[in-house]
Amino acid sequence: MRYVLPLLLLATPALADEPPHTGVAGSRSMPELSDILLAACAAGGIWFVRSRMRARFRKTPEAQAKD
Repeated sequence: MRYVLPLLLLATPALADEPPHTGVAGSRSMPELSDILLAACAAGGIWFVRSRMRARFRKTPEAQAKD
């Protein structure tokens, strides 16, 4: 019985109706959700790094502050 689940997981691609890559290009009318999430993640990363860099260079070193 403990071998049934792994065998079923291995057999599921063979039972699929259509192969995942048919070679036929489809038309896209709008961006996929993953495209939007990647753009949002990149924008958030750029915002975070820029804010950390601004905070880093906003501080004046003590050696320069005494001069």
